[in-house]
Amino acid sequence: MLKKLKDIKTYGMIYTIALALFNIGMSTFFFYEARLLPFQYNVGIDSLGALVCAALYYGCFKQKGEGSRTFRILILLVCSCFMVNEVMILTSYLPDYRIVFFIICMLSKLIDLAMIFLFYLYVRETLNFEGKFAKIVERILPVLLVIQTLILLSNIIYPVTYEVTSEGMYQNASLYYIEEVFLAITSIFTTILVFMSHNPFSQKVAVLTFIFLPLIEYAIIGGSFGEASQYGIVLMSLVIMYCVIFNFKSNKLAATETELNMATQIQTSMLPSTFPAFPERTEFDIHASMDPAKEVGGDFYDFFMIDDDHLALVIADVSGKGVPAALFMMSSKIYINDHATMGGTPAEILERVNKLVCANNKAHMFVTVWLGILEISTGKLTTSSAGHEYPIINVNGKYELFKDKHGLAIGALSLSKYTDTEIQLKKGDSLFVYTDGVAEATNATNQLFGTERTLEALNSIPSGSAQKDVLLGVRAAVDAFVKEAPQFDDLTMLGLRYNGPIENYTMEEHR
Repeated sequence: MLKKLKDIKTYGMIYTIALALFNIGMSTFFFYEARLLPFQYNVGIDSLGALVCAALYYGCFKQKGEGSRTFRILILLVCSCFMVNEVMILTSYLPDYRIVFFIICMLSKLIDLAMIFLFYLYVRETLNFEGKFAKIVERILPVLLVIQTLILLSNIIYPVTYEVTSEGMYQNASLYYIEEVFLAITSIFTTILVFMSHNPFSQKVAVLTFIFLPLIEYAIIGGSFGEASQYGIVLMSLVIMYCVIFNFKSNKLAATETELNMATQIQTSMLPSTFPAFPERTEFDIHASMDPAKEVGGDFYDFFMIDDDHLALVIADVSGKGVPAALFMMSSKIYINDHATMGGTPAEILERVNKLVCANNKAHMFVTVWLGILEISTGKLTTSSAGHEYPIINVNGKYELFKDKHGLAIGALSLSKYTDTEIQLKKGDSLFVYTDGVAEATNATNQLFGTERTLEALNSIPSGSAQKDVLLGVRAAVDAFVKEAPQFDDLTMLGLRYNGPIENYTMEEHR
């Protein structure tokens, strides 16, 4: 409970509900004081309005994106207006409460200033105002807000715009019209910017109801001070804006989610996912997996036969996450596959791919790559690394880190050179390569899973296990470590067990 109370959203929910209950409680005074019976209309609007504010605020809990936080604060201010209006009614015309009435009036006017400024901020963030005029308005309005606030506060010393008489009556001062300057200028500027924006007409109409509906209502009732219906109209405008703008955003999010799901399917289809991958080849056992942190990720693995005696192994990690990384991943994978089948050592392949990527890399992205080519008949594994994680090999019955020589990541520098490293695999030896999402998996206390835990997890798996079980074992260890903590990075693994040349291998020895 205490942890939840640290969330400002929860505070806001408690605040709106508390004000709603406060208004309902305050209404009891109006039933026992005959002179206050005419104000029951205001009381009903105040009580119902505060409850609607609480419901509207709750509806915004799951809303994210531009202006959502500002919109929630706007709801809280409207709810505060209902409470202030309630107290204002109760303390009006009572000389004994003259000072309290003055303070409540001041608070009401300050809330109105904050409300109109927050409305401008919300519309600016939601409709994305651009251009020179928007920049000018951005500079002018904060200055006007400060000046208007100072003018209001000056009423404490001298009645500039309003005063409360000794009889407890509200009275306009000689310069009362100054109070409306900020409201008028902000409304005019906002209206112009709304019409200049390129947003749907429905959104423009929705946001302008906040300005024009209260003005229409104010004109109809003859400008009566302290009418709760004015704030009720403001609340109606908030509900309209919420329904129109957030519904529009929800539709866009739904469309985006559909597109992301399709992107996930496309990305997944590009990676080898049928296991056993080469059921006719008994010389090796291979398995791989990828779990993206988002719907689509930047990690990828690949394995394919270059010819009857050479198997290519690839694992890579693109900078960034999401759709941009996924697009870069797809192009990089195709480059590597094409150039590997053209021939050459892993270092030569990476050099050719790097030049191609750098020549068309306007986004300045890069990808770390580990590339290995296994000569199946001899067990000779030739590898090259473009800034990727060190591979982990088991050549003596125990998994150990193999620190090969690194080059720069693909896409970092067009003139990068890469080095070949040879590893001689014997029957029963195995290889484990991975992306940093494994070692950098983080638990709730910000501890990393780390390389040592990865080695411990690998060495705890029974000798001779199928590579699928090896990868499942490592993933289980990672999950047990991070528990409920969110996954921040793509988690990709590839495992290979060399069973030896086919003439020295029998099915009874395969496990």
